[in-house]
Amino acid sequence: MTTETRAFQAEVQQVLNLVIHSLYSNKEIFLRELVSNASDALDKLRFEALQAPELLAGDPELAIEIEFDDTARTLTIRDNGIGMSHDEVVENIGTIARSGTRRFLDALSGDARKDAQLIGQFGVGFYSAFIVAGDVEMRTRRAGADANEGVYWRSEGKGEYAVDRIEYPRRGTEIVLHLKDEESEFLSAWRLRALIHKYSEHIAFPIRMRGEKEEVAEEGAEQTATPGAMETVNQAAALWARPKSELTDDDYQGFFKHLAHSDGEAVSWSHNKVEGNQSYTSLLYLPSKAPFDLYGSGRDERHGLKLYIKRVFIMDAAEQLLPAYLRFVRGVIDSDDLPLNVSRELLQDNKLTQQIRSAIIKRVLDMLDKLAQDQPEKFANFWREFGQVFKEGLTEDYAHRERISKLLRFASTKSEGAEQSVSLADYLGRLRPNQTAIYYITAESHLAARNSPHLEAFRAKDVEVLLASDRIDEWALSYLHEFDGKPFVSVAKGDIDLSNIPDGEGVSAPPSAELPEGLAERLKAVLGDRVKAVRGSARLRDSAAVLVVDQHELSLHTQRLLKQAGQAAGGGAPTLELNPTHALTARLAGETDEARFGQWATLVFEQAVLSEGGQLEDPSGFVRRLNDLLFGA
Repeated sequence: MTTETRAFQAEVQQVLNLVIHSLYSNKEIFLRELVSNASDALDKLRFEALQAPELLAGDPELAIEIEFDDTARTLTIRDNGIGMSHDEVVENIGTIARSGTRRFLDALSGDARKDAQLIGQFGVGFYSAFIVAGDVEMRTRRAGADANEGVYWRSEGKGEYAVDRIEYPRRGTEIVLHLKDEESEFLSAWRLRALIHKYSEHIAFPIRMRGEKEEVAEEGAEQTATPGAMETVNQAAALWARPKSELTDDDYQGFFKHLAHSDGEAVSWSHNKVEGNQSYTSLLYLPSKAPFDLYGSGRDERHGLKLYIKRVFIMDAAEQLLPAYLRFVRGVIDSDDLPLNVSRELLQDNKLTQQIRSAIIKRVLDMLDKLAQDQPEKFANFWREFGQVFKEGLTEDYAHRERISKLLRFASTKSEGAEQSVSLADYLGRLRPNQTAIYYITAESHLAARNSPHLEAFRAKDVEVLLASDRIDEWALSYLHEFDGKPFVSVAKGDIDLSNIPDGEGVSAPPSAELPEGLAERLKAVLGDRVKAVRGSARLRDSAAVLVVDQHELSLHTQRLLKQAGQAAGGGAPTLELNPTHALTARLAGETDEARFGQWATLVFEQAVLSEGGQLEDPSGFVRRLNDLLFGA
């Protein structure tokens, strides 16, 4: 067959350009990625060999080999795993169409363009070879295929690659990197062994390198140097299967970096062997930093734990073992009881899976409880990274809602800045005399929440209000009706009665909520169906007006989010509450010119919309009215 020359898919070419020209912050990760890919190939072969043992014929010992040639300036990574066919090579390397490639490109912006560790998190680790190599060759053969079905692939990463069919006597894949002139450090046995220990120590297969060259001399002949035998340079054992007493923090952190394809560290971990009705081992990690695909489309992507059954790798992201709100957890489950031919569909309905899932949820919540109690600074960092995802648990996990609620953190009118550091237990410890509810407000941003006119009466009473500005907050809080017997009440909904709570120090008595006679009716006549009603406000102290929805309706903020998402917002028109003591109210009440009254009424309504973070339907009309009234005053 004549060698084919093909062009890389456009997105693959973009990845290659970034790799070759931008990702220089941590070149050495190329070895981690290629070894990880080789390990995956061995895992896949071992799994397929459960149904087809003949795939292992003639070469049953699975391993990874690394060799270098300082004269030819080549570095070779070789495995005897599942290998690839001609079509698989073209599909997996030349024309990758996975969504991960697109997200990888989107994530690499600004300083992130120099962050080489990201490449492994998006399934495009093979291309890291071009960080250090100007030319990459690959030979591969699918397990079970004939020797004449081998495939040869080669590229300089410049837009094209060559592919051909070759005779290849062994199954698996061999990648040869022709290193760039400035990358001589990777032609050192000491350097390569150090990188294996750093990144791949806990790969569950032997990683072998040749030992030191041996001096050999036959009688009457000069001594000659021959390469040493292959030696295993990693633990080559499943870390989770080893006794905890043998493992150090560095061991656990090293394995986490392998799992997460990251140089970041885990903030906490839990390693347990369960025996009884069923036996399994779990090793769970809480990362210190969120991956780029955690939010947005990340919820729809597969996240979960690596599943092994009797040390045999089964699947990479067993999402059935964890609920979506814990999708940030990384780790391994190794079961002795699940069937080896288990599929994602069977996992969904398997009773053993449900038992493991329930135990894992409790284990993760225990880890978070301990972190919050013993290391509050680390928990605060966890909350900054994963709080929005964790709050989804209020909507998904009724059984653990109480435990989840104890771990929630909020900003509040008594916290500093936007820091979400107030727990519900903290809040209850600061209740004012006669306060019977937990008050909160949702808004587009922290500043919009903190400066909302809805808070004026609460500040006067020195009542703390939780400031919820994450997009998920109102949805999540709608599932949390109470905490420790105290109901949740939105300060922007319904009637608020704070009369039983004493005023704060130096605060005068609240104003009357009565509007001048006939004013409410005049305003409703002008504003029409833009408002449900007009009434005096007991909430306001400084602002002129505010919009309020009924107790069981979605907030105006959430209605706007739904509209932006193209969904029906529902809910009726808001009620306009007017501050009876404000100068604008007096101006409205005293205005006899109906045309000018209409301008003032509309202006007050639009001010209330803006103070809610809303958008005006006619911004230019607002500006015109404002100028007319200013100059006509």
